[in-house]
Amino acid sequence: MKALSTSRKYLRWLLWPGLALTTAGLEAGFVDTRSTLPNGQLVAGLVLTLVSLVLGGFGYRSFWQNRSTQAGTNAVLATLSMLLILGIINFLSVQYAPRIDLTEAGLFTLAPESRSVVTNLDQPVNVVVFDSAFNPNDEQLLDSYRKFNDILTYEHINPFQDPAAAREFNVSGEGREVHLAVGDDKIFVQTLGVQGLTEQDLTNKLAQIGRDRNAVVYFIQGHEEFVIDGSTSGYAQAAAALESDGFTIEPLNLAQTAVVPDDADAIVIAGPKQAFFPPEVDALKTYLNGGGSVLLMVDPQAEPELDALLDGWGVTFDERLIVDASNTGQIVGLGPAAPLVTAYGPHPITADFDNGRSFYPLARPIQLAPIDGVDATPLLLSNSQSYAEPLSETGELNVDTPQAPEGPFNIGVVLTKQAQPREITEDPSEETTPDATENLSEDAASEETSEEDQDNAAETEISDVDEADANVSETPDANETSVDTPSADNVEAAEQTEAEPGEPLPLDEPEDKLEDESEKEARLVVIGNATFATDGLFDQQLNGDVFLNSVTWLSDLENTTLSIRPKEITNRRITMTVSRQIMVIVLALVVFPLVGLVGAGITWFRRR
Repeated sequence: MKALSTSRKYLRWLLWPGLALTTAGLEAGFVDTRSTLPNGQLVAGLVLTLVSLVLGGFGYRSFWQNRSTQAGTNAVLATLSMLLILGIINFLSVQYAPRIDLTEAGLFTLAPESRSVVTNLDQPVNVVVFDSAFNPNDEQLLDSYRKFNDILTYEHINPFQDPAAAREFNVSGEGREVHLAVGDDKIFVQTLGVQGLTEQDLTNKLAQIGRDRNAVVYFIQGHEEFVIDGSTSGYAQAAAALESDGFTIEPLNLAQTAVVPDDADAIVIAGPKQAFFPPEVDALKTYLNGGGSVLLMVDPQAEPELDALLDGWGVTFDERLIVDASNTGQIVGLGPAAPLVTAYGPHPITADFDNGRSFYPLARPIQLAPIDGVDATPLLLSNSQSYAEPLSETGELNVDTPQAPEGPFNIGVVLTKQAQPREITEDPSEETTPDATENLSEDAASEETSEEDQDNAAETEISDVDEADANVSETPDANETSVDTPSADNVEAAEQTEAEPGEPLPLDEPEDKLEDESEKEARLVVIGNATFATDGLFDQQLNGDVFLNSVTWLSDLENTTLSIRPKEITNRRITMTVSRQIMVIVLALVVFPLVGLVGAGITWFRRR
């Protein structure tokens, strides 16, 4: 009996090699194809396990009633339950991939504009990345795009392994480039640098796919406006951002051209400091009232003399400056003279801004007067705790005046109205008569006849009008003319055109043209500050988005997205000189460890 008990004690240990062999056989079978070795391991493991369970005494009630057995079973079940829970959590996280982006610029979250652009894609787009190795960050960014629209696909091509594909996309040099394949079109996106694929470049190219044309934007120059060529601090960043969005940027000096070019989709007047000449104002007024679009930004203490342009819109600039008494600007290092805007009007330009922040150093309020036919919408609103303060005689602004809040003030406004049709001038030498038939003869138009002569004129034969080629019957009734004779309706339509008497009358074309002109909409955006979009401030907060969205909306392009654009990654690298690097190494490897050892030794010595 004692020998049987001893044999059972040793047979129990066969359980562990049996489980090990069984596990090895299963893993080998999953990893590789079934062969003799994995099958032998599996069979041997199952045999040893069964022998251990049957002959090792596990089947007796005394074994399962032991306290150690119950504790071990509970531990095994708890471990298996925890592994099962972790497996379920891991499965759900992989399937739904929740992500919380805590980075400053949202590096791992698509910007609102990117999400809107990729969601609105209506044709298949393939992103082709040419690189020797596929950057995991680029793949993660492209996967983020695909989550919003499966119509966007991507592929990685090694240009050295597939030179034919590289030649198809005109990839040159090292071949580290990104292109878009849209049908038969190949669109270059960017050259891969240290940061890899950038969301800003990819979104800009995707946004240009559905546009009907490339808009042309003219920046007015000649009145000390901010320059766009980068020669001095001005609007070089703003112009470069517009070009990245697919706009064509050109300077415009109205003193030289006298008129606004016909291809202008929008006009930008950024911070003029000198007065416009009256012919320049007339040219802008004609362009704007005829269905043009103008973005006017004026800093304080500037008098561009554009009252004649703004009179028909009900807009006037206040000479005072806005002072923000809420101290909210201190959060981002701004003073009270730079209002921080977090409230925006209900307009597509700022629809996605929510409570985003933009600031305007030294902004002047904009006054609005109701004008019939003009729709005015506040765009940028100052804080309710703000007030307006005039400049002193020495040009200083007193921000400590205990003045009651008067805000919010309009810093920016949007105005629209129906375009005015072109004016049609008539030849003053021509005299009109009530009788329609009299307009068919040049002789009858130049003579003053009595009413009886006018009645008899309808009975005469029209011989001077070759284009009409009609014979008028001798009856005084004008309705009895032949079918080739112009009717009274046609003659009335001829009076509304600029055609010379006796020429063929284009009856349908002028009416269609006038109808198209009447459907146009004149658009005007006025902001009481121009410094907010200058170099250095353009990429701060939402300042650049306010400018770019305003120009995009004014250009009236199809399939455009007005939202918050992707921000560039802020360079947080620390650049140190050689001496500073040596100092950091000495502190980290010598000084700090030595201080710790000395402190530990003193503590040990005192306790001893």
